[in-house]
Amino acid sequence: MSSPASTTSPRQPDQKSSKAKILVWVVLAAVVVAAVIAFLLARNNASTAAPEDAGQVVRENSRVLSKAPDEQAVLVEFLDYECESCRAAYPFIEELRGEYAETVTFVHRYFPLPGHRNSVNAALAVEAAAQQGAYEAMYQRMYETQTQWGESAEDKSAVFRGFAEDMGLDMAAYDAAVADPATEERIQLDVADGEALGVGGTPTFFLDGEVLNPESLEQFRAEVEAAATD
Repeated sequence: MSSPASTTSPRQPDQKSSKAKILVWVVLAAVVVAAVIAFLLARNNASTAAPEDAGQVVRENSRVLSKAPDEQAVLVEFLDYECESCRAAYPFIEELRGEYAETVTFVHRYFPLPGHRNSVNAALAVEAAAQQGAYEAMYQRMYETQTQWGESAEDKSAVFRGFAEDMGLDMAAYDAAVADPATEERIQLDVADGEALGVGGTPTFFLDGEVLNPESLEQFRAEVEAAATD
C-alpha cells in the first residue's frame, strides 16, 4: 500500500520532505485502519454508561498541556499512550506547540484503546502524575519510551511506577491515585466524550470544537495557523 500523499519523487528528496511524508503515512494511514478496528472494539467492550452530557470536546477538568496567554484557538487531541500513530504525531504536535505557544491552547483527552494491554495502565500513570503537577513530564516520558513497553502482553504498571520514581514524585500519593477508582472513572469520562463525538481511533484532533481531518501535515499546520491568527 502506498502513502496517501505519495507522488513522483526526485531522485534525492529533501530530508525534511521525506520525513514529513513518512509521518503523514504513519499518522494518517494508520489512523484510518486503527479507527475502524478500535471503534468496533470500543463499542463492543464499553463497560460504563455514558453520562447524560457526554460529547463535550473540552471539560473543566480536561488536561491542558499548555495554555496560550493570548488564546485564539484550542487544539484538542484524543490520544492513547500505547498508540504508535500517537507517538509518531508527538514530535509534530510538540513542534506546533512551540510555534503557537502564544495563541493556541493544547488540550489532551484520554482515549485508551481496548486492543492495547497497557493503554489504561499508562493513562492511570499519567493521570496520577498529573495530580502532582507532572502531567507534561509523564506524557513525554510515555511517548519517548513507548518502543520499550508498547505492544506487550505483560502488565507494565511497574515500569510506569519507575518513571514516577525517576521524576521524584510522592510515591504514596502516586500509588493511591492509581488505585483510586475515581482516577479510572475520570479517564473513562474522556472515553465517553470521545465516543459520543464519534472518535473511533487515535490520534483524533478537534480544532475549536470541530474535528480536524487534514490530508497532509502541511494542511494540518495551515488550519492551525489560520485558527491562531483569526
